[in-house]
Amino acid sequence: MAEVKATVAAPSAPSRGTSTFLMNFIVVLVCIALGWAIFTFVLGAKGNFSDAEKHVPNNLMGTMYAGGMLVPFLIGCFFTMLAFAIERIYTVFKSRGRMGNGDFIREVKSCLDKKDIDGAIRICDKQAGSVGNVMKGGLVKYKAMANATHLTQEQKLATIQKEVEEATALELPMLEKNLVFLSTIASVATLLGLLGTVFGMIRAFRAMGQAGAPDANALATGISEALVNTALGIGTSFFAIIFYNFFTTIIDQVTYGIDESGFTLAQSFKANYPA
Repeated sequence: MAEVKATVAAPSAPSRGTSTFLMNFIVVLVCIALGWAIFTFVLGAKGNFSDAEKHVPNNLMGTMYAGGMLVPFLIGCFFTMLAFAIERIYTVFKSRGRMGNGDFIREVKSCLDKKDIDGAIRICDKQAGSVGNVMKGGLVKYKAMANATHLTQEQKLATIQKEVEEATALELPMLEKNLVFLSTIASVATLLGLLGTVFGMIRAFRAMGQAGAPDANALATGISEALVNTALGIGTSFFAIIFYNFFTTIIDQVTYGIDESGFTLAQSFKANYPA
């Protein structure tokens, strides 16, 4: 009787997407919880107030605590931005590989000119980046098409280009993953900071109205506490925008390298294996 071996099915795309969403959701919750912990136990420590019962601040941390209940969410936004920025730094820099795109493509082209396809594949393994992964996928199909005799040159080129497109479709989503968090935080943090400032100004003017007589010191204190929200929001948005533009610049370079690698494969095949 033939032995039947059980095979383990690969996780489906929806299950991977659900797992990624759940992990990102947990990261956001942990960052918000960390923001609340810092707000409560660090900014809210008694040493930051001259009057602990009335929460009269005597330093910057006390002033930040007096900024209101949106402050911990703003701190959570900052840590969320930092967490996804660190994750993107690891992924994006890894995608660049161990060789520059120009040097890598020149070495591959040199091997292909000698019809050393296996040598070109070894260079792709050495590059170990997104451009190398796409090029390797194309080279494997390139090698198969070089030995195919039942297809025309146009059909062979179409097959190689299709393989490159499929490999690209697998690489690019990994590069762009989680950038939406940075772009969202860049907008939301500023708006949340302004909302906290508006709430603080409302409290300050309401306190003045209840006092009966204008109190310049109380108004100045209230405004300074309200502006803490704006400072946190703008600061978080500032770093989010810088990280987002930095990562998109690197991704554009990788994408250009992928496009150049596909063009190189097509031109090399036309030159080395004419119809």
